[in-house]
Amino acid sequence: MLQEESDLSLIIAQIVQKLKGSNLYAQLERQAWASLQRPEIKLESLKEDIKEFFKISGWEKKLQNAVYSELSVFPLPSHPAAPPEHLKEPLVYMRKAQGSWEKRILKSLNSMCTELSIPLARKRPVGEQKELLNKWNEMGTDEPDLSLFRPVYAPKDFLEVLINLRNPNYENGDSLSFRTHLGLIQVPLKVKDIPELKEFFVELGLTTGQLGIDDSTQVPPELFENEHVRIGQKVLTEQDSAAAQQYIRQGSPTALRAELWALILNISSHPEDILYYEQLKTNVIQHDLLVDSLIYKDVKLTASNDDYYFVFEDYLYQVLLCFSRDTSVLSHFAYNSASPPKSYIRGKLGLEEYAVFYPPNGVIPFHGFSMYVAPLCFLYHEPSKLYQIFREMYVRFFFRLHSISSHPSGIVSLCLLFETLLQTYLPQLFYHLREIGAQPLRISFKWMVRAFSGYLATDQLLLLWDRILGYNSLEILAVLAAAVFAFRAVNLMEVTSLAAAEVSLGEGQIQLFAPDSVLVITF
Repeated sequence: MLQEESDLSLIIAQIVQKLKGSNLYAQLERQAWASLQRPEIKLESLKEDIKEFFKISGWEKKLQNAVYSELSVFPLPSHPAAPPEHLKEPLVYMRKAQGSWEKRILKSLNSMCTELSIPLARKRPVGEQKELLNKWNEMGTDEPDLSLFRPVYAPKDFLEVLINLRNPNYENGDSLSFRTHLGLIQVPLKVKDIPELKEFFVELGLTTGQLGIDDSTQVPPELFENEHVRIGQKVLTEQDSAAAQQYIRQGSPTALRAELWALILNISSHPEDILYYEQLKTNVIQHDLLVDSLIYKDVKLTASNDDYYFVFEDYLYQVLLCFSRDTSVLSHFAYNSASPPKSYIRGKLGLEEYAVFYPPNGVIPFHGFSMYVAPLCFLYHEPSKLYQIFREMYVRFFFRLHSISSHPSGIVSLCLLFETLLQTYLPQLFYHLREIGAQPLRISFKWMVRAFSGYLATDQLLLLWDRILGYNSLEILAVLAAAVFAFRAVNLMEVTSLAAAEVSLGEGQIQLFAPDSVLVITF
């Protein structure tokens, strides 16, 4: 009991400390001073009167939303004696594996620099700055020669690292038994089974209405859709983040989605937010980074070739180039198993006082990274708002899809959950695919690492991301991946190769919430 109180006190103190440095704190302070001029504020009941003023004027709700937002990303309290690195990742072998992976990434980046004789960063000449500023909204028309650049890594490279991951304290040399996990991921992590998933995703049960099913043309709108839209409008009127998160578990109406996501993520367009975005834009104009070419290359290889997203090419460049300069992203490394790469001023290698993070946000883009941004372009057309939403989605969710950790929403746990579900509930299919050299994870990994972006039609993808936000968890990705295999099980039992299995799954044509979808039947 005392430990719980101590943990709660620590969380409160840390959230208060973080909010004190926020914009909201300054606004609340100004409002409190201004309220002293109001006739209803009495000296003898000053504290209660100001609290009542905040409640009536709506500032209390804004504070509640800010606290709720912090709690959504706040790591679970650890033992007081635990070292700081335990907050990033409690398992030593996971931290070592992540460290080794980062060294490989940096080696790849440095070798590219050496081969191409290109510096990591340089200041653009004035003429180049003016040219970039003039074509800021038309960067998609630019065709730089990127033939010599290559992605630092692709999802398949990352999968090989995860396949070789082992816990040195775990005895895995015994002979195979009926309990042995036959999948590619061989680390002993606790993942949810079907009863636990049913309890966690209770709103996805067959007795609960779902947008994507119950708003189809065959279902009269008065049975579910009309009431669900009315409740959504009320949630937006109340401006309650917690209520919005609960509401969106059943899916968001298309017309309300942009506002609901912004409410859940506690994003609002203040003048200072727009100014901050403009400052990032100025940094892009003034300095050229090597990662800029990696971003250009990735957009050209992925989103530009996608039937849904090619029209947003300019937005993707703007958001991702600004993201690479945003040092506020560095704060998420406090609860991320990864560490931001460092670079040193020439001739000062190893001297910490001459070290800088590179890129400034600490995130090196990989093949497919731009697909985290692309679906958001359907919802937000104002660049600074689009940028804020993406940044918050990244520091809450997407970073977990390309870092090695034991977190339940981390990519290692998602892979293990996917394989466990398939092996436990569809053992014949799992064994058949394994025997023909088509391990299911080799197919589904790219879906999960991109959060299905580029593999689902956009309307279905946004319904999926509704649930990610609603449950504040990425575990739905593993469940969906397993459901897709179950949905195609009959066809998959006929295939004889990995290539045939991929064709049978019909990537990009998956119907996420069709009435006969196994994802719905499961829960």
